[in-house]
Amino acid sequence: MSEQIEKVKCLIIGSGPAGYTAAIYAARANMNPVLYQGTQPGGQLTTTTEVENYPGYPNGITGPEMMIEFQQQAERFDTDVRDGWITKVDFSGPVHKVWVHDEKEIHCETVIISTGASARYLGLPSEQKYLKLGGGVSACAVCDGFFYKNQEVVIVGAGDSACEEAHYLSKLCTKVTMLVRRDQFRASKIMEARVRNTKNIEILLNTETEEVLGDGQVVTGVKARNNITGEIFEIPATGFFVAIGHIPNTAIFKDYLELDETGYIINIPGTSKTNVEGVFVSGDAADHVYRQAVTAAGTGCMAALDAERYLAAKESPVEA
Repeated sequence: MSEQIEKVKCLIIGSGPAGYTAAIYAARANMNPVLYQGTQPGGQLTTTTEVENYPGYPNGITGPEMMIEFQQQAERFDTDVRDGWITKVDFSGPVHKVWVHDEKEIHCETVIISTGASARYLGLPSEQKYLKLGGGVSACAVCDGFFYKNQEVVIVGAGDSACEEAHYLSKLCTKVTMLVRRDQFRASKIMEARVRNTKNIEILLNTETEEVLGDGQVVTGVKARNNITGEIFEIPATGFFVAIGHIPNTAIFKDYLELDETGYIINIPGTSKTNVEGVFVSGDAADHVYRQAVTAAGTGCMAALDAERYLAAKESPVEA
């Protein structure tokens, strides 16, 4: 079995903006990074049709195209980009061990976690249809709200994030209809007051989404149901935003890394360091506040620099 164990100086888990940026910096520092793309190569950006707020793309670019360019740049500096995903880790000893598909074992000097987070969706077939088509379903108002300027949209959610995104959309859209499943918000009072005091936000309590309506290519409306009266009605809309939370993709690390109550990895403030030496985190696996491609890329840079310094500190000064 020992012949089958691969030894790696820097292993990067995940392939969104954080992972690829970490790879670029690690490769340029001669750390010979190996990057496993994970179950969603390219991360959440692969579900975004247009990216217009990332510096360096004055004419915009699609999310999948951007991730292809990130990968090409990482490979230009000889990053070993691989298909597959990590299914198990063991960070209990001085050697960081990971397993690919429960089979291949890798021993790593450093590990950079860039596994991101997955947006929660309602799971309706119609919702998933238009999400895949890129025709009007989104889980990020800051990312995609601009495309619905001067249009009417619907947003689902009742927490602080939903209120924040509804308020953001209200500055761009002529009308925002907010669907809240229960008879009250889960958000803080100040956030609830903010949306209630915004004149172009209509709040519908006790209301659930039955179906996302469309013409086969783009969203045209939402079929909703009042869960008290049973009344079913349609709401005209060109955009359907889901703001019911994210799930950090961190479950395999929970036995070794400190996580917050929702599963995000806790890093030492101002760094990418985790509670385990030699293990670093970047991107949405630790960030539940900003969740933007540009901030993820920035933390990918931090993780690679922190890993490089960690390795440099371990090296003996008498070594050639």
